[in-house]
Amino acid sequence: MDAYTSIKRAILDRNFTPIYFLMGNEPFFVDQLSQLLIDTVLYEDQRDFNQTILYGKDTTIEEIVTVCKRFPMMADHQLVVVREAHALSRSIEKLVAYAAQPQTTTVLVICYKNKELDKRKKLYKAIAKNGTIVETKNIYDDKLPVWIEQCVREQKRKIDFKAAAVLAESVGGDLGILYNQINKLCLVVASGESITANHVEQHVGISKEYNNFELRKALGNGHTAKAYTIADFFGSHPRQHPLLGTIRSLHNYFMQLLTYHGLRSKNPNTVAKALGIHPFFVIEIEQAARRYPLKSIVPILGIIKKADLAVKGVDAVPRPEREVLQELISHIV
Repeated sequence: MDAYTSIKRAILDRNFTPIYFLMGNEPFFVDQLSQLLIDTVLYEDQRDFNQTILYGKDTTIEEIVTVCKRFPMMADHQLVVVREAHALSRSIEKLVAYAAQPQTTTVLVICYKNKELDKRKKLYKAIAKNGTIVETKNIYDDKLPVWIEQCVREQKRKIDFKAAAVLAESVGGDLGILYNQINKLCLVVASGESITANHVEQHVGISKEYNNFELRKALGNGHTAKAYTIADFFGSHPRQHPLLGTIRSLHNYFMQLLTYHGLRSKNPNTVAKALGIHPFFVIEIEQAARRYPLKSIVPILGIIKKADLAVKGVDAVPRPEREVLQELISHIV
């Protein structure tokens, strides 16, 4: 994330490199950086003559190189963007000669989604030397709240960590959808102010009381009645609260407790780093760990796995999600 941020900053400062090779398994970051380059490299009145958008399935490496060797008209640069470049994976190494000596007045942006260059080959080494390679990776669920905080901070707002956690838990790891929700929240909160769980509930439609975050908290605190109430609410609103998402959330939670029990040091900073959580939540993990000793967690993880299989109809007749969830909560408590 630090490298990604520094590359964004360099682009905004108009410190361009001749080639940007955007690759990896998180298409959101590829789209964001390519759009930032489109918005930044050329001024609006320069784009008609100096911007070319190509698509991997409709072009060749030879055509890309020919376009890149043109000179800009009444501008410092020309911009060439190759979208869906993964369609050129079989011939991409033919770009090595151009990458070794790129046109300095051209900014070539290659969007290579869900694939990566072989780091041992000449093309990777040439681009690494003369351009910028961005390797995008998925953000793990436990890192999403931190990513949300960063996005909000970039828009000169704040978000309390509970609101970020609820948003991450409820929306999930689709960064495109998550980013749209963040933008929506930033529109209703003034610059310098903080987004709260109330804002998330009101403008995103996620209940601050009935969500996976609160379900885990109820289980960790031993608030059995509340856990059943939340589970019942989920069962009544399956489209907003799909059971597979809840099962994944509970699995991650009890894996965190398993990790906690295995730590030699229970120092809050050590715990937060090992579990990938905000220090604010360490006390809740400590309380839950007292309720769920190590010997109880492995059986609970087994029960969660059985629930996952039951929902998917694996080795069993598919059952109503409401029934599976209520039974799962019953076994856990």
